[in-house]
Amino acid sequence: MLNPDVCRFAPTTSGRAHPGTLLAALLAWLDARSRKAQLVLRLEDIAPYGIRDEWRQGLIDDLTWFGLDWDQTVWQSKQRVNHEALLDQLAETGRLYVCSCTRSTVAKAGIPSLAGGWVYPGTCRNHRVKDWRSAEGNIRLDLSDFAIELQDESGLDLSQLPGRDMGDPLLHRVDGSFSYMLAVVADDHAVGVTRIVRGRDLASSSATQTALYRLCGWQEPTYRHHMLFLEHQGEKFAKLHGAVGADTLKLVYDAGTLRGMLSRAAGFWQGAGPVTTSELLSTFDWNQVSKNDVTLRWHESELQIQREGVFHRLCD
Repeated sequence: MLNPDVCRFAPTTSGRAHPGTLLAALLAWLDARSRKAQLVLRLEDIAPYGIRDEWRQGLIDDLTWFGLDWDQTVWQSKQRVNHEALLDQLAETGRLYVCSCTRSTVAKAGIPSLAGGWVYPGTCRNHRVKDWRSAEGNIRLDLSDFAIELQDESGLDLSQLPGRDMGDPLLHRVDGSFSYMLAVVADDHAVGVTRIVRGRDLASSSATQTALYRLCGWQEPTYRHHMLFLEHQGEKFAKLHGAVGADTLKLVYDAGTLRGMLSRAAGFWQGAGPVTTSELLSTFDWNQVSKNDVTLRWHESELQIQREGVFHRLCD
């Protein structure tokens, strides 16, 4: 009997793949393939900032070079009909309202968000709207009375009062674009996603997304959030993002060598030298993946990992 699970990897096409992207993609791939589940690649290309065509195709090329394959590829920019349908369904709940607040207005309220940044304080909740298409302004969803109790597969507590902890989510912008919160739920539901594996930097969005599922009466997916690669930025640690792209990495490493380096850094491969995806799949176990974030540093084409405050060479 086929596994009914549908998994997905959904990167934003805001640049070429970097080590964090490759790790997240590899873990999603290993999880799905070890379960014999379907695996969807969704390119999230509706971000409200410039996305270049070469980034769209470049990201696919990077993941293919890294040895990953997919049962289906979906472009988020071609899913507008699903986004509109979800917003129509949410309009039936009577919870949509028009918001005229700017980012600076929200920041002035000074309520910190669990995701970083600031919580929208609910200023415009009384401006209810049924026909969002004719509304002049941004559209938000009132979640002020929602309480979400939720735990992911790793035991991470995802419970929230999302309207308080994250703020009423923005769903549709005055410029006609849809938000991440709405699009991701619409897209996951459209292809029947039952299981989501992603970095724990996105864990704080799970309760809000679950609220949308429950408002629609849809079966919600299960979640697993994994560790991140970090880098030093001054005196702080930050998510490793864009520090070194796959187009640069390809000049130095072959795919097998880089797979081995990243898998060893994340703790789930102990062998030396290059490794194939088949070898990783044969021994994959979530219990072997590091529970803690891992700090990396790229120095003169070498990957180094910080252990006990000291960076150690991790190249072959």
